Amino acid sequence: MNDALKSLAQKMTPEGLDALLVTDPKHVYYLTGFASNPHERFLGLLLIKGEEPVLIVPALDAEAAHAASAVTKILTHSDTDNPYNLLKECLGSTALNTLGIEKEHFSVSRYELLADSISAKSFQDIGPLLRSMRAKKTPEEVSRMKHAAELVEEVLRRGLEHVKTGVSEIELVAELEYLMKKVGASGPSFDTMVLSGPNTALPHGVPGSRIIQPGDLLMFDLGVYAGGYASDITRTFAVEEVDAKLVTLYNTVLAANEAGIAASIAGATFGSVDQAARDVITEAGFGPYFMHRVGHGLGMDTHEYPSLHGLNTDVIENGNVFTVEPGIYVAGLGGVRIEDDVLITADGPQTLTSFPKEWTVLHL
Repeated sequence: MNDALKSLAQKMTPEGLDALLVTDPKHVYYLTGFASNPHERFLGLLLIKGEEPVLIVPALDAEAAHAASAVTKILTHSDTDNPYNLLKECLGSTALNTLGIEKEHFSVSRYELLADSISAKSFQDIGPLLRSMRAKKTPEEVSRMKHAAELVEEVLRRGLEHVKTGVSEIELVAELEYLMKKVGASGPSFDTMVLSGPNTALPHGVPGSRIIQPGDLLMFDLGVYAGGYASDITRTFAVEEVDAKLVTLYNTVLAANEAGIAASIAGATFGSVDQAARDVITEAGFGPYFMHRVGHGLGMDTHEYPSLHGLNTDVIENGNVFTVEPGIYVAGLGGVRIEDDVLITADGPQTLTSFPKEWTVLHL
């Protein structure tokens, strides 16, 4: 067993679990090293207290599972088998008071199949337990996230070369996502966003056919997956000469971004990071125009624990990785967002993203 799996097994008794079943493919990968997309087929990692872990995979994934998994006991099922019979056989006569499952990942139909096959007195959600484990990144995970950050920055660097007369938002998106594969990433970690002019005032705007024009702000929000881990970066640029008010917006957001990063220290609360960035924007008179949390956890998922909103009193720990992405969005004028990926270390916050943040003017 690897360290993550050993740690989970050790938590079973304190959590009051007789057995647990992990079914989210990302969590199976996190705990075993085996990455797959089973689609509608059943994939599960079964841990019974005091026994060897069992990985249940579709038969077509058997070879890949044996090659990659830290779990050596692997059972397979064909498309005509009932995989829940394998669970029943593994449990045998084991008396189950409490079985841990990932409630957010289980559909009602799968839960009914499970309940019909296994005699457990109760089912306990292990989602929070797994999320808390994932929140503290290992050196290996950090290395993969640094690589993902390096790749997305290379994509952005090359993508900026395509900002030319007549190019549209969606054409830039297509170019960026082509470059992601070209530089070696698995693909985008979320829907790539390129917004221009008045569209930058939409925090979750959808890129379209609008042509980039002089006087625009141009916002890029993109990330990639590499080695199973995500990056996420936002940078905002000026296209030729822009309204002086937009420069003010930019400078305010940059100061807020830097304040949020500076507040990202072990022992502080996640809410204090949001507050530090928000105070800068509020004091500049733009408080109502910053209408989202300052950031989110980052790792195997682009959005994972923690949520960096003002009411989150959970304490920051070394090994946490999250985004700091304040923004100001003024309808009819434009919007600015600047986002970095931040790792918490004993020596303070370390930004995994290093793409320049100074005011930059692009020329068509």
